[in-house]
Amino acid sequence: MGSTSAHGENSTDEGLGRRDLIKRSAALGLIAVPTMSFLSACASGGEEAPKGGAPKGAVTKENPFGVAKGSKMDVVVFKGGFGDDYAKAWEAAFDKKWGTTSTHLGTQEITAKLQPRFNGGTPPDVVDDSGAQQIKIDVLAKSGQLADLTQVLDSPSLDDPGKKVRDVLIAGTVEQGTQGGKFVALNYVYTVFGLWYSGKLFKEKGWAEPKTWDEFLAVCAKAKEAGIGGLAHQGKFPYYINVVIMDLIAKKGGLDAMKAIDNLEPNAFEGNPAALAAVEAVYEVVEKGLLMPGTNGLTHTESQTAWNQYKAAFIPSGSWLENEQLKQTPEDFDMKFLPVPVLADSKLPFEAIRAGAGEPFIVPEKAANKAGGLEFLRSMLSREWSTLFAQQANSLTVVKDGVDPNVKLRPGTQSAVTALKGAGTNTFNYLYPDWYSEMDADIQNASNELMAKRIQPKEWIKRAQAAVDKAAKSPNAKNNKRS
Repeated sequence: MGSTSAHGENSTDEGLGRRDLIKRSAALGLIAVPTMSFLSACASGGEEAPKGGAPKGAVTKENPFGVAKGSKMDVVVFKGGFGDDYAKAWEAAFDKKWGTTSTHLGTQEITAKLQPRFNGGTPPDVVDDSGAQQIKIDVLAKSGQLADLTQVLDSPSLDDPGKKVRDVLIAGTVEQGTQGGKFVALNYVYTVFGLWYSGKLFKEKGWAEPKTWDEFLAVCAKAKEAGIGGLAHQGKFPYYINVVIMDLIAKKGGLDAMKAIDNLEPNAFEGNPAALAAVEAVYEVVEKGLLMPGTNGLTHTESQTAWNQYKAAFIPSGSWLENEQLKQTPEDFDMKFLPVPVLADSKLPFEAIRAGAGEPFIVPEKAANKAGGLEFLRSMLSREWSTLFAQQANSLTVVKDGVDPNVKLRPGTQSAVTALKGAGTNTFNYLYPDWYSEMDADIQNASNELMAKRIQPKEWIKRAQAAVDKAAKSPNAKNNKRS
């Protein structure tokens, strides 16, 4: 998630196909301005009471939040690579069960459509706050715009009322959606990050899947000899190349190196040999001319499409890539997922994968039908709704065993799921992009300069550490701690 989706810039349906990723990152120009105007608007006009609040229903075991029959539901979802058919199916099921009337908006213009509503005290009841034009979760949290979702976690699971909702979630989901010690965002899609390649191309060229960084560089060099780029990356959105850099840091330095960054430690980057080794490794791709020519100037869809045309061996992305590239991927392309190869003496194995919750759903604090919004999120965490999502969106959710095993995922996504099983307990995930959106943007900017050869690895380290030190001064930082 500036970005256009794989479905093309002119497709009003799924134009900005941004997901988890760009949602939190992205064209800084696109995001910095709305974020600032939102902050100032919240400061001035965000205190009005909700207008026309929904009636309250009786609170029972089956109706823990008191949804009123006949009330109205207002649902807004980011319409990117996942489309929005899944949400329409959810709304129909919700209305049937509760006698509510849902209105639906699928859009990529989250900030443009919703900022005035948040400012005026009339936000929707449920929002999938994603995409390039996402309103940053940390910004909404700081301005008191998000309902505390802890009550959803502590409510009974629809599938097994003997369990709480929190008991059916994949580990890390709650941590990912917590801001300043309060759970405010349900990141719903279980996303896997790494590199991708074409099984067909590798078979034709006789290339083996690389497991070490040296093997990776060797395949890139062979690709160059064959007139193909080694690594394509989404140059205009350096969030993606950060997947490689940050994965290398976590694998080389272990979970402690990752936690030091999330916990804003003074030696998170400077004085961390794993960080310098990772940045130097990625810079080697640049120095040896192993990047796909022109990739630094491309959007995510442009570089991904070139990769689909066999113009590069590898590209970094999250597991939404297959959905986003459906129309651009040749039938026999055989899309495959690859964990980021490891540097020498890495603490985590090659099989280790960055995986975690993405696609944040929120209930605004001033929602007219807050009870309906909370119940909607509880319903999303049922097997029925989780399976509906998998069927419609070709993606896993954060509900443990939440998808009917008969649902067939597409081959690329299935290869990511297979790799995830191979990783076992060796999964990890960074929290700083959600907790500190400005720090994330600063590190992306440094990566942009690095890939364009305008700065060297040591300068990247210096800039990344400066971003950490700046974030550490935020009042929220003392409440954002991972153990």
